[in-house]
Amino acid sequence: MAIHRFTPTTWKNTFGQHEPVLRIASGDTVITTTVDARGFDLEKNQVAQRPNPQTGPFFIEDAQPGDTLAVRFDRIRTNRPTGWASTSHAEHVVDPDFVPSLPGTPVIDWDIDVEAGTVRPSEPVPGLEDLAVSLRPMLGSFGVAPKDGQAISSFTSGEHGGNMDYRGFLEGVTVYLPVFVEGAFFHLGDGHACQGDGEISGTGVETSMEVEFTVEVRKGWTIGWPRGEDEAYIFTAGNARPLDQALQHATTEMTRWLGTDYGLDVRSASTLMGQTVEYEIGNVYDPAYTVICKMPRAILAMIAG
Repeated sequence: MAIHRFTPTTWKNTFGQHEPVLRIASGDTVITTTVDARGFDLEKNQVAQRPNPQTGPFFIEDAQPGDTLAVRFDRIRTNRPTGWASTSHAEHVVDPDFVPSLPGTPVIDWDIDVEAGTVRPSEPVPGLEDLAVSLRPMLGSFGVAPKDGQAISSFTSGEHGGNMDYRGFLEGVTVYLPVFVEGAFFHLGDGHACQGDGEISGTGVETSMEVEFTVEVRKGWTIGWPRGEDEAYIFTAGNARPLDQALQHATTEMTRWLGTDYGLDVRSASTLMGQTVEYEIGNVYDPAYTVICKMPRAILAMIAG
């Protein structure tokens, strides 16, 4: 189990079988950096093109189609004191007759204070002079190469992961991704210093990051959609449009997980989920929306034999 320190010099705007930047083994850890959604690095130099430039891909030895790639986010930290964000709702998240009231798509800078653990607008916003949002670094976009030789834009998402913008993809979380091609080809990027549910303005506070992650190839564990877990929940992600289709994917994936790993048939899983399941919206901005289906570990502890 090796530790690799990788400094990127190129970035990708699609998830696919690009030339790997590094070959690593199951159990290895990588320490690297990401640029912001418009390609600006920690020095605020534009080194890549939008949208959502990805660091990688990383080729994971022994990963084969049908396997699952587990990625533990050991560390996700902002590495510059500023970020930027939109100041307008996306047009499709409000009533049509309200759209003319929107201010367009102006962008403002935000100040990131790591010591204080806060994020604040850098310039005056009426009524928000005392606003201080908690610093909550997350990755909006990561994934593997899709199936069938596809290269899919880093602006959207699918079974392979991608631009899901779920605010729960935090330091300490382990995510699971289906492997479609040999080597998996793991990519990551689009760091946010903070973000509300849904990414309804089309951005979080976009900034560059230092990221440390550890990979593990899970043999004999085949999944259909991204999954994840933290101390309090296991969860699944469905990516599609319309929103109800994303919810269907996430719900189906959770039902399958409760069957394969917890021994519940569909009736038992439905009974349990009907009274205890929780949902969150990852994003409703991108071409594919993201819905997260969550099961509390406290509930699962009651059925674990």
